Amino acid sequence: MSTTPTALRKQVGILVLDQDQQSATAVKQILDSEGWRVLIVQGAQLLLSELMSLDWSLVVVNVKMTGMESPAFTTLRELASVPAADGGRVRVLFIVQEESAGQCTGQLETFRLPYVVRPFHLHDFLEKVSDLLVEVNAIEAPIRQVRHEFSANRKKKKDARSTSMFASRENYSYTEEELAEYERQEGEANKFKKTRNRLNLGDPNR
Repeated sequence: MSTTPTALRKQVGILVLDQDQQSATAVKQILDSEGWRVLIVQGAQLLLSELMSLDWSLVVVNVKMTGMESPAFTTLRELASVPAADGGRVRVLFIVQEESAGQCTGQLETFRLPYVVRPFHLHDFLEKVSDLLVEVNAIEAPIRQVRHEFSANRKKKKDARSTSMFASRENYSYTEEELAEYERQEGEANKFKKTRNRLNLGDPNR
């Protein structure tokens, strides 16, 4: 279930351009889980056409699909560089393959363009996406803050239901040796219980 309130997700549109279909699908799924409108496009020209036709807040693009010298890259760089205070409404997050990071990251940093190096953890990726959406006022609070507040509220409700007489199971911790001993004792107890039940029932195989 998404931890982002509905009010924060309204009208958020994200375009994804990546030649790796499996990766693009995974990215779409995690962004979809927040209730955002996500579209995977198949080429740089289609991406630019979509940017002209609908209200999009973020572009996630594999830098291999645009290169660093193409008109598409220049357009994305210019869009991403306009401050929100000056009417900027789009942010761009570039995906860089680990093996080509040395060739791309320096230029992206020079242009002050955000990027992630793949492979990346999807939750870390989601936090970076939300930070960029906050920049253009597409959402009101970053994911990490929303989740922190959600967890704190859930803990308050849980604490309100608990009593001072009993500690939560979450407050206990066991070593692997203690767990193994517990499981051994449980196994022996269950074996004894089954033997006793067979005797009580007159099991002819006893």
